[in-house]
Amino acid sequence: MQLSIVIPLFNESDSLNELVDWITDVMQRNTISYELLFIDDGSTDSSWLTLTKLCTSHPQVRALRFTKNFGKSQALHAGFKLAQGKLVATMDADLQDSPEELPEMIRILESEQLDLISGWKRKRYDNLLTKNLPSRLFNWAARKSSNIQLHDFNCGLKVYRSEVVKAIDVKGEMHRYIPVLAASAGFTKIGEKPVAHQARKYGMTKFGPERFLNGLLDLITISFVSRFGKRPMHLFGAIGVLMFILGFVFTTYLGIDKLFFNTKARLITQRPEFYLALSAMILGTQLFLAGFLGELIVRSQADKDRYYISEKINLNE
Repeated sequence: MQLSIVIPLFNESDSLNELVDWITDVMQRNTISYELLFIDDGSTDSSWLTLTKLCTSHPQVRALRFTKNFGKSQALHAGFKLAQGKLVATMDADLQDSPEELPEMIRILESEQLDLISGWKRKRYDNLLTKNLPSRLFNWAARKSSNIQLHDFNCGLKVYRSEVVKAIDVKGEMHRYIPVLAASAGFTKIGEKPVAHQARKYGMTKFGPERFLNGLLDLITISFVSRFGKRPMHLFGAIGVLMFILGFVFTTYLGIDKLFFNTKARLITQRPEFYLALSAMILGTQLFLAGFLGELIVRSQADKDRYYISEKINLNE
């Protein structure tokens, strides 16, 4: 199979039939063998009923349903595990991503031997103040911190080589930073293509303004995890040892100064420098222990999926 298309969704029943027909038409015109993997992230509307009917009428459609809303990252993670295609594409279910872009993205990825190619919604049909401007600031910060030159990190339309999505772990709220996760795993051949952005046809957006604050916090998290996630002792331990040594050396200096040079001076405990040195030693010890405990957690933590499945259709795994 050439392509697996992973589509997470939450309350998108109105768009599903039109989306499947659109994708089917594009894939048939371009003679691309494909499968559609819909991940229902705990929808409360009739999305699952619609998917059930689509799975019956379209043999390429496969569907999985979560017991509740776990988030887009968990939905993508589940879809990546189930994908069987040589290439894996992702897109949103709200008809704002055009499947017409996929054949050209696949061509570019294969001709330039990329690991992944991301869409860039250069012209957006969103509110300027609530979505466009914050999105530009968010992408600027992501480029500066990750050194990956993408204009639109959060574009849902992407195409990957299968080995890329099988190697990365998309959990928490890290779906915004899949290119960063891929690069940290060694898949650094990342391309970009301007894609068409469609105005939302049905329903309302599921993401509020808080996603930009969450995105900033996630960016800080992923920067730390990509550097020290597997070796927390290298950060906390190093800082802890440095602080302890500085505090110990200064405490020793104060003791020697009192015993041999300024015996009649005020007591060490009456000098503020003593408490600064003591605090440095205590903080250094705590940071060292934090790094040590972090190492134990990393080495013993099992890789456990953070979602629960209630139903499957056309999935035998």
